[in-house]
Amino acid sequence: MRLPMSPTDSMFLLGESRDHPMHVGGLLLFQPPEGKDASDLKSMFAEALAREEPAGPLWRKRPTRSLFTLGQWAWEDDPRFSIDYHVRFNALPSPGTMDDLWELVSRLHASLLDRTRPLWEMHLIEGLSDGRYALYVKIHHAVADGVGAMRLLRRALSTDPDRTDMPAPWAVADAQSSSRSAMGTAIGFPGAVVRAATGAVNDAVNVVSEAVALVPALVGTVDRALHNRGGSLSLGAPNTILNRQISGSRRFAARSWPIERLRMVAKAADATLNDVVLELSGGALRAYLSEHDALPEDSLVAMVPVSLRRSGSSSGNEIGILMCTLGTQCADPVERLARVRGSMIEGKHAMNSMSKLGRLATSAVGVAPLAVGVLTGNRALPRPPFNVIVSNVPGPDAPLYWNGARVDALYPLSVPVDGQALNITCTSTDDEIAFGLTACGRTVPDLVRLLDHFDEELEALESALGVRVEVDDEVSGESDAEHG
Repeated sequence: MRLPMSPTDSMFLLGESRDHPMHVGGLLLFQPPEGKDASDLKSMFAEALAREEPAGPLWRKRPTRSLFTLGQWAWEDDPRFSIDYHVRFNALPSPGTMDDLWELVSRLHASLLDRTRPLWEMHLIEGLSDGRYALYVKIHHAVADGVGAMRLLRRALSTDPDRTDMPAPWAVADAQSSSRSAMGTAIGFPGAVVRAATGAVNDAVNVVSEAVALVPALVGTVDRALHNRGGSLSLGAPNTILNRQISGSRRFAARSWPIERLRMVAKAADATLNDVVLELSGGALRAYLSEHDALPEDSLVAMVPVSLRRSGSSSGNEIGILMCTLGTQCADPVERLARVRGSMIEGKHAMNSMSKLGRLATSAVGVAPLAVGVLTGNRALPRPPFNVIVSNVPGPDAPLYWNGARVDALYPLSVPVDGQALNITCTSTDDEIAFGLTACGRTVPDLVRLLDHFDEELEALESALGVRVEVDDEVSGESDAEHG
């Protein structure tokens, strides 16, 4: 028996087209263990592939829609599953610069995933001149959100640099496989049927009992939006060059900074690390739009996904939404950070006062205009519900390894959609935080220049707050790929 997808997950399939892929991605750079090189890492991956280690249930499920699912999208096990299709080897052309890597990854990220197969690919990339080995993975947003995808990768790694018996990343079982099938195939067992039925009844009872509480939660959300206070809905986002219908052109750029720099700024300003990420985004966008004579008088608004996932769950989409003013009308970076901090405090306070059902319902109200824009090509909205999506996916506190190879860098890749031509996604390793910018290349050109503004904004914050740090060189790159 197949189980239908949740409406949130199926939305990513319904909104997908040839020019609008709906998958997230990640690029990992491995530093080979002492005494070994990138060719040794390639051999280890090749040996793991040759062993034909069984992939976890999450990696084997594919989408399906038929009369048997009543026309709804559902998951099923792929009877023709072949690991060789999903795991591929690539080589960079000489001299193997970072720009060569960005170009390859950008091209790979631009292409659609095959819906007749499980919705993921993993590319093992050799040829970097600095001796590192790269792994690029993309997974459809219907399968996992950014947080879930990062947790899946995390379970394939270890904090032990001496461990050498680790399975391949695709052979790591997802968290759901031990208790319930990611595809619902375990529903065939009587005990599972009883548990599923009981859970459905309990959910129905909970919905009825909490329905009354939804009314004040939704009314309060609209009231906060009308008065420009933090919450899950915004009615004041201005029209900008970032909020146009996008084309098939894709551009990706990334840069890393020592995470301690952001932590010191957050401490000096009595803010959170995520507040600093949002302020840097606002300051960089203010400078970028000013350069293009396109800075609006009203502040830009960011949609900030907040994970509502329970401990132990790794796949699916369990996301709450907050809208945050980025303070782009403020010239002073400290004042801008204060605006961001205040907006996030208001939003979190409002969300914490609601039940989980209330948080999900108000988040749905906030994100509904985005879904309308995706499904209509952004032709049904007079103004954007927000201007940019800024996600911050926390990373590990300790170095991570795969069979002794250290994860040296981790860059996130995300999804631009109609009306939202730029997506900013951050993730961190133990000592660095990476900003990955994924955009429509025609709507948002010159992403490296935008990253320069992030650098300038961080230095401006440090100077204004009296934070003194040693500045190391950052790594950046840009590439452009079109498909159609």
